Amino acid sequence: MTATTTDFSTLTGTYALDVAHSRIGFVARHAMVTKVRGSFNDFEGTATIDGTNPANSTVSVTLKVDSVDTRNAQRDGHLRTNDFLDAETYPTITFTSTSIEHDGGNDFQVTGDLTIKDVTKSITLPLEFQGSARDPFGNDRIGFEGSVVVNRKDWGISFNAALETGGVLVSEKVTLEFEISAVKAA
Repeated sequence: MTATTTDFSTLTGTYALDVAHSRIGFVARHAMVTKVRGSFNDFEGTATIDGTNPANSTVSVTLKVDSVDTRNAQRDGHLRTNDFLDAETYPTITFTSTSIEHDGGNDFQVTGDLTIKDVTKSITLPLEFQGSARDPFGNDRIGFEGSVVVNRKDWGISFNAALETGGVLVSEKVTLEFEISAVKAA
């Protein structure tokens, strides 16, 4: 996206993530030769934006672990076990912002606490503002996109299997992807 000057003060307000028009996903290497993509289909979140002073803004998101979807039922079932996310014991993954910095233009750094399997680690997610619009139904919308690479072992997700040809079945590094559309509360 071309950098433009945006008057963020007009965006001040509370927003709810629009699940139908957003994607929260991940990408991991499989068998060292390809990538597997997945997403969480059931999540909710809010953003309270102070457009004049973005540092006063907050974001919180909750993902339902049992909604993980990689387009393969057997793999999804395995991801829900204790080998990976343990959906029965830890039914949610949460992210709560601790600071938000405006880097200039449409770029932001959202730092916060990511909790997976009852382990909380700080991550910084670079997000790019995609724009704002009023939809045909009168809703004010904003969009952000970004991604960050994390090491799944930092959250105690360490399952793996050695390959005969060297390497492992699943990469330790996982890219978390965010394509967010949010609707302003009336």
